[in-house]
Amino acid sequence: MFSKINQLSESHGELRTGKGFVSGVIALSLAMLCFLGVLAFHFPQYLTTPELRQSYDVDTIRLIMFVAMVVSGGLSLVNILLRRTPWLSFVAFGFVVLTAFLGGHKVPVNDFADGTPYIGLDWFILDLLGSALIFIFIEKLFAHRKDQPVFRPEWQTDLNHFIVNHMLIGFMLLATNLLVHKLFGWAANDGIRHWIANLPFWAALPLIILVADLVQYWTHRAYHEVPLLWRLHAVHHSAKHMDWLAGSRQHVIEILLTRVLVLAPIFVLGFSKEVIDAYIIVVGFQAVFNHANVSVRLGPLSYLIVTPNFHHWHHSQDQEALDRNYAAHYAFLDHLFGTAVKSDRKWPDHYGVLGDYVPDGFLKQLKFPFVWKG
Repeated sequence: MFSKINQLSESHGELRTGKGFVSGVIALSLAMLCFLGVLAFHFPQYLTTPELRQSYDVDTIRLIMFVAMVVSGGLSLVNILLRRTPWLSFVAFGFVVLTAFLGGHKVPVNDFADGTPYIGLDWFILDLLGSALIFIFIEKLFAHRKDQPVFRPEWQTDLNHFIVNHMLIGFMLLATNLLVHKLFGWAANDGIRHWIANLPFWAALPLIILVADLVQYWTHRAYHEVPLLWRLHAVHHSAKHMDWLAGSRQHVIEILLTRVLVLAPIFVLGFSKEVIDAYIIVVGFQAVFNHANVSVRLGPLSYLIVTPNFHHWHHSQDQEALDRNYAAHYAFLDHLFGTAVKSDRKWPDHYGVLGDYVPDGFLKQLKFPFVWKG
């Protein structure tokens, strides 16, 4: 049974409807999230993100967990009764039972130590559940490729990237913070920091996005033009289908390197916490939305703001799209620096790395930059 689960998680094909696989995977995913959630309730000091746990309402989280347990358990029982992928549904139902046995959504949370090393389980659970609900809904309403299923080919690889990169968020935030302060602390100027910190919110937010995107643009361009860096970035470009999950396909070293470089000027310039928090929301949304299978065109505004259409061209292996459209937020940067795609077509035809030499599978992609002989 568990060998079949492992085989499903490591495969690369799309899930066909009508055989219980789609509902079974949904049931198993919800059940595992509930199981992780109950562990986070038991060990919040080690399994929750300090900044995040101060922001959400615990009673709301309990309600979400209860609903997820009911949905998962219900889907599992229906599949078992109909004898559709019973092995998958038995595992899902088993996780629901185990979650309930451990206390489920009623586990009390008492005072606990702060400042402990942690794994951001709460961030992973909320981000996966929220992103899936929001962006799958948007993709179904405004789909670009209408025939692309939710569980399209390679979704397992991207989900594995999503899981690992989110689980390491505590380490990456700590490492990023230490590196930024150690490498760039000398550049901080009290006068500039005071002026920036006191800017009105309406002026500071577009400014922080511009500062970050300027660094992001040149960092991103370096990933394409420096062969050693391309080894890392090719993993991200290997996705041959674009949707809300495709943006998660990033090598962990690239994530750490990019975050250090982008956050350095933000720290040096002294933007306020309120502005930084708003920027994180913006970058989090755009990082997912720009990869989504969504047809949104903004007319003249598309020369100003990066949209899915703009970023899909960046992921294309079509000749006119190679090494183009680097900006993450402000599309005008590519027009300013001469790297915007010029094409008579509205959308690219093919995604992925030209030559398709990046292997499928999370572990193989993790090793790829160090073993590729290209």
